[in-house]
Amino acid sequence: MAEFVIKVADERGRVLEHVASGQSEAEVRDRFVQQGLYVQSVRTRGLLTGGEMDLWRRRRVKLEEFVVFNQQFFTLIHAGLPILTALNLLKQRQRNAFFRSLLEDVAARVQSGEPLSGAFVAQRIFPKIYTTTLLAGERSGNLEEVLTRYISFQRIALGVRKKLLASLVYPALLVVLVTGMIIFLITYVVPKFGELYGQLQAQLPPLTVFMLNVGRLAQENFLFAVAAFIVLLVVLARWKRTGAGAAQLDRVRLGMPVLGGIWLKYQIAMFSRMMSTLLAGGLPLLPALQTAGASMESRVLADAIEKAAERVREGLPLARSLEETKVFPDMAVEMVEVGESTGALRQMLNSVAEFFEEDVQTALAAAMSLIEPVILIFMGLIVGFVLLSLYMPIFSLGSGVTRP
Repeated sequence: MAEFVIKVADERGRVLEHVASGQSEAEVRDRFVQQGLYVQSVRTRGLLTGGEMDLWRRRRVKLEEFVVFNQQFFTLIHAGLPILTALNLLKQRQRNAFFRSLLEDVAARVQSGEPLSGAFVAQRIFPKIYTTTLLAGERSGNLEEVLTRYISFQRIALGVRKKLLASLVYPALLVVLVTGMIIFLITYVVPKFGELYGQLQAQLPPLTVFMLNVGRLAQENFLFAVAAFIVLLVVLARWKRTGAGAAQLDRVRLGMPVLGGIWLKYQIAMFSRMMSTLLAGGLPLLPALQTAGASMESRVLADAIEKAAERVREGLPLARSLEETKVFPDMAVEMVEVGESTGALRQMLNSVAEFFEEDVQTALAAAMSLIEPVILIFMGLIVGFVLLSLYMPIFSLGSGVTRP
């Protein structure tokens, strides 16, 4: 029997983790559901074992596809079609085979009497904020309105993400080109010079000897280095999917100069957007806080939000709870405090999101303007060092030639 880590929420909304043994994830999930608990996730315990940790079988639904689906779904139910009919129409038009299989299972569950939110939760791949939004819409009887708010949230989030990725294209291209050029120089050009100097049997400077040895070793072990690099990436990717690995990598990311602050501001902007969307959909503050925290990419921020949720449950105001985490910037805490005191928390959270989204774009543009010349200078130094070490013997040979 395998061991599984299962995250559940009890009747008071407290999120707990348990380690349980079972034959499969489904069997463990059903066992906890029968106890009256809401199961958030089930994953295989360990670093390199299967289940949700299986890197090669893990598939996703692209955010763009999901936004388009929800827009079409909203249009159909707004036009008066029943939910099941709308799902059947959309699954037939879905080109992504994996997404289509998920929609088929959702439609089958809805047809059997399961709520729409529960059917999407059962797929264990859709964002928690989405399933919670659907649940709030079902309970309030206003599914169309919450879908509209969720689509608006996703469009804004997608737009921000695309702008950030667009600003990273040129630096990423530079890094790839620099890496490719250095690999080409060391594994091809340097060994060619080694063959040339071997034929000349000339006395070589120590710097040239060092570079020729580096080139020889790189050429002989190139395939081994590539294989080791791929294995390292696979191990890191799987380690990142563990709780400890995700938290450690996130701490490293947050600790990076300049980029760490940008990442934190981006995550706070996303958190504020989620909170505003969930509160607008009719969700109470505590469940909204727990849902937003569970949806965060940053594990450090997710843990901080979980602690803040505990303090809110004890009766502390949201602003004070966020301040005690020592993670949220003072500006965000002060704006939330103003929103709480004026009864306009949802609107103020939107303002927080807009402020930090603009701040992220400005800071990222400034950072990229500094990073690009640094990459070019680094490339110039490496190439210059390699070429100097290779041409030094030629310079020395030339200086030793005397004219008649």
